Amino acid sequence: MPASIKHTAIKVLKITGITISVILFLLFIIPLLFPGKIASEVKKIANERLDTKLDFTKSKLSFFTHFPSLTVSLDDLSLTGSKPFSNDTLLKAEEVAFGINLKRLIFDNEVKINKLYVSDALINVMVNEKGQANYNIYIAPENRDDKKDPNKPEEGTAIRLERIDLKNCHVKYNDRSAKILVDAKGFNYVGKGNLSEDIFDLATDAKIDELDFFYDRTGYIRKKEVRADLITRINTNALSFILQKNELRINKLPLKFSGLFTILRDGYKINIKAASENTTVKDLLSVMPPEYLTWLEKTEISGKSDLLLTFKGDYNVQKKQKPNLAFNLKINEGSVNYQDAPVPLTDFQMDLNAMLPSLDTEQLLVNLRTFKFKVGEKDYFNAYLHSKGLSEMNINASVKGALDLAVVDAALGLSSIDLKGILKTDIQARGTFSTSKKLFPKTKGGISLRNGWLKTEYYPNPITNITFIANMLNKAGTFQDLIVAVAPASFVFEGNPVYVNAALSDFSDLAYNAKIKGELNVGRIYQVFSQKGLDLTGYAKADLSLKGKQSYATTGQYDKLDNRGTLILKNIKATSELFPKAFFIKQGNFRFQNEKMWFEKFNASYGKSDFDINGYLLNTINYFLESNGTLSGNFNLKSKLINVDEFMALENGENNDRKIEVEYAKEDHPKMSGVVMIPKNLNVSLNANADKVEYNGLVFNKLNGKTGVTKGGFYLENATFNIIDCILGIDASYKDESPTSAHFDAHFRAKDFDVQRAYKEIPMFHDMVTAAEKAHGIISVDYKIKGDLDGNMSPIYESLQGGGTLNLRDVKIQGLKLFDGISSKTGQNGLNNPDMKGIEVKSTIDKNLIRIEPFTFTVAVFKPTVKGTTSFDGLLDLRMRLGLPLFGIIGFPIVITGTHDAPKIKIFSKTGQEINPAVYDEKNNKVIRKEKVSKSKTKKS
Repeated sequence: MPASIKHTAIKVLKITGITISVILFLLFIIPLLFPGKIASEVKKIANERLDTKLDFTKSKLSFFTHFPSLTVSLDDLSLTGSKPFSNDTLLKAEEVAFGINLKRLIFDNEVKINKLYVSDALINVMVNEKGQANYNIYIAPENRDDKKDPNKPEEGTAIRLERIDLKNCHVKYNDRSAKILVDAKGFNYVGKGNLSEDIFDLATDAKIDELDFFYDRTGYIRKKEVRADLITRINTNALSFILQKNELRINKLPLKFSGLFTILRDGYKINIKAASENTTVKDLLSVMPPEYLTWLEKTEISGKSDLLLTFKGDYNVQKKQKPNLAFNLKINEGSVNYQDAPVPLTDFQMDLNAMLPSLDTEQLLVNLRTFKFKVGEKDYFNAYLHSKGLSEMNINASVKGALDLAVVDAALGLSSIDLKGILKTDIQARGTFSTSKKLFPKTKGGISLRNGWLKTEYYPNPITNITFIANMLNKAGTFQDLIVAVAPASFVFEGNPVYVNAALSDFSDLAYNAKIKGELNVGRIYQVFSQKGLDLTGYAKADLSLKGKQSYATTGQYDKLDNRGTLILKNIKATSELFPKAFFIKQGNFRFQNEKMWFEKFNASYGKSDFDINGYLLNTINYFLESNGTLSGNFNLKSKLINVDEFMALENGENNDRKIEVEYAKEDHPKMSGVVMIPKNLNVSLNANADKVEYNGLVFNKLNGKTGVTKGGFYLENATFNIIDCILGIDASYKDESPTSAHFDAHFRAKDFDVQRAYKEIPMFHDMVTAAEKAHGIISVDYKIKGDLDGNMSPIYESLQGGGTLNLRDVKIQGLKLFDGISSKTGQNGLNNPDMKGIEVKSTIDKNLIRIEPFTFTVAVFKPTVKGTTSFDGLLDLRMRLGLPLFGIIGFPIVITGTHDAPKIKIFSKTGQEINPAVYDEKNNKVIRKEKVSKSKTKKS
């Protein structure tokens, strides 16, 4: 090698080595030069620009975390939401890193954030029913001058993003105002663009491993893989997003998006169009729930589909504005052939158009122009539906078909169910359906099933010999003119036949004539239709004949009813994932006699609780036919144990019409057990006799009295029970206001009970009579009190109101700091352990304060008179007049302030402290302010 070339090569290697060394040196030294500067600037951003709580365990500055960017990383970061979600998590991440503009840092000594990295995070976006969101955490800079010189550099820290990188995140968007839940797991996102401009294009590459989409708590997309390649033009001045190139793939279904999305101060403006044009039916079906995808792989499917979704309008909760949603789906030349079935399903056509103006279900428009298919040469099915509205729905519909269910089963490859039988239907309906106006579409037609056979994967034996013939006729378009005849209907299961014959007419005042006869192993037939999370076992036998009109029961014309027969239940056990305990009916003998359903022998249990009931129910038929019907009854109940805690709403769930309300409450208050929820349509009274009742840690023995449920409330009337070895009498009412709040009103009467046991075993007595801690003896109480209960069925003391009398029959007080202090201040040792006999103390309760009326007692040779105010939180403002011997005619004043634990005693004083009452919001069951002592104002005796 020539010397000049060798010299040049060595020189290049030296320069390269020095350059690399300098770069490596800078990579290590720069983070060491600016750590305090950058950490303080990040905290400055958080404190000045975020109206929320930000926490992280540690921070570090490095080039190597997200090479080659210089980033400041915050580990184990958590960020709470804006009001009213201040206690809920908005962001929780293992790491959040901010990329720093290196040039501005070195030459201008300014921290400019230009990149954002978030990894292994939970991003939890929440919007409540009022439209309030938890992401409004950013505080805009005050006195922003929009006309400032654009060439003048900004001073201080700024966020000018060029890249957003989300890795392995869990993104959850729960909008209750729009009834939308989006749950994206394994969310990976990279967004690039000149985000420092007011208007810029954001190039996005996104991947979601599992996407769930729910509307109104119904899952429409579940566990779907999503890929997205998007270019979005963003206007930061108006916070608008213009969708330009936006290609999305859900499993195998391609979707193209276009449109505009603008975030407003109190909502958003949207105009989005999503289309999947000229795709295959198989690609369309790939978005089905995951449990059907195995079936899809084994099935030969052909046909073309077109899908179009539009979402357009303004969303503003206060102005009651919501966008319009429209959906259109067309399928042509469709066919389904499961694993070379003998006969495929062919000529499948569907043309569906649906519109939801203002997201209002009452304006729902459904136009199913075509829905038809063939199976083989003879079997066919045709249907169309045009409807408008929901609670009052205009309908034009037709269903006509003749199908051999065994052939259809084979063509579709229904794996979980086997069907046989000849099904024929021909029904036409046109008119208005409205329960409130008693309107029913003009209808003619019927449906029949002969030689039916049903078997599922959940049970080895089938239901056989299924025969069902039903005809419907309505010429006038009213409930009154509707006639439904079911005759005959029968099936055989496990060798036991069941028969049903019924004729129904005049649905405005339902006339019924039905006969039901047969016996079933309930558990086995339930297994045929097994459902996850539910289970049912037991035996039922029915022999019923029901004939009459709905109005005969409601108007008291019982002699016109002809309801008779028996229903026998044995060993019925029902379990549900909604309830941690099983409901078990050991024996249930029911007899129907005209207007009454008699409980002749009913033994049941739920968890630890047991019930032995006899009596009757009124209005049973009307209750099951009318959604607003009220069920009445009168029973005698015996029980060895009733555990009220087992029935609390949030622990056990709700399977009635208040289920959604309960589910929301469980999400909002995961640590609450919930209050007991009372059905709204019951009017049932019980003469109860229970050996033991357990509630909220208390044990009540020998409960006797009248209890009942009426108008969504619960009451006790002249009830007595034994607690702490004394008889407690109570009249009370209870009404739930939500799954986490309730109201009660009670009158307690208890005579001659041990004050120490009451203090230790009854929480409310413990909090109301704090002086009882140092008291020993026998007392009586007669007290009325009302107030609210929280989500754990505990009283909210700030809501309590009432008053009554506490009678001290024979009580000795030892070691109470109050009397010890008075004894010490006055120098009279006999005052520290007073004996109180035959003393009556009257008091009232309001806004967390207990106001004590004057009462006098004798201790040693003195006659103290006490009055004043105390609180459930232990504050004191008591006045005492210490009457001197003889007879207490002459005395001197004493003032006691401070707290029960630290009383302050002043002799010859009439000036105490003023305890301001708590402020309680009855409407929202919320304490706005606790009671407090006035710092500047005093109150004189």
